[in-house]
Amino acid sequence: MKRLDPENVHNALTIDVEDWYHVSNYEAKPVLPPESRRVRQNVERILAILAEYHIKATFFMLGSVAEEEPTLAGDIVRDGHEIASHGYSHTLVPRLGPNNFRDEIRRTAEVIGRQTGCKPVGFRAPQWSIGPGISWAVDILQEEGYLYDSSYNPLPFVGDRKGPRTPFAIATTGGSIVEVPPMVTPSPIGNLPTGGGWGFRFFPLGLITHTARKLNNGGMPAVFYLHPREMDPSGPRLSLPPLKSFAAYGTRSDAEGRLRHLLQSLKFCTMRQLVEKWEAA
Repeated sequence: MKRLDPENVHNALTIDVEDWYHVSNYEAKPVLPPESRRVRQNVERILAILAEYHIKATFFMLGSVAEEEPTLAGDIVRDGHEIASHGYSHTLVPRLGPNNFRDEIRRTAEVIGRQTGCKPVGFRAPQWSIGPGISWAVDILQEEGYLYDSSYNPLPFVGDRKGPRTPFAIATTGGSIVEVPPMVTPSPIGNLPTGGGWGFRFFPLGLITHTARKLNNGGMPAVFYLHPREMDPSGPRLSLPPLKSFAAYGTRSDAEGRLRHLLQSLKFCTMRQLVEKWEAA
């Protein structure tokens, strides 16, 4: 297992650029007027906070959002951040199948490339829907020129609870690709989702920070993830079953405070920089 000098370890803050209604496994896709979109104002809020702390992040962008907000990707890149791909339609990868998956990532890359002049080299699947049983998707990413993926999650139900918790290389039919899982916290009852989502909003901030520092002291990065809607406590919500609503929206009131604490406490770089450092180790 590759490790970095703890003094040189940086972490990654990642943002899944989707709107408040992009909820995985929600069958009734809403048809909403443009004025109901809130992704731009929430991303702008995140960009302003990152600028305060002079920190660069990675934004995994949906191709559909890039088309609906055609200047947003350019604004992100102009601020010095990395744009990566989150697919196009927010459909789980197994439901797409190989052909539609390839079409989606090509369509998203074309939109992002046209808007920013940058081709994405990183990918994250909606709801971590790439894992060991879907090797064809990683093969396609490698064939399409991707440097890394961040879709394997070492958690039950949405991933492989026994999977690696730190970056690792995956061999594909055409070469290798680096897999970068999100941060989790080991516990007697299994890995806890402290790196983002409902776990980032729910678990004690001290536990989250301790986990990141323990990884860093061992020469490993911590990867955090955030959705723009988590910065929008008064924003609209879909009508969902209680558990799904908590996972998608939950306790959002202190997301900004927690984010600021991390930015003050830890060192950060983009995912691409993190992967390049890890590969060079």
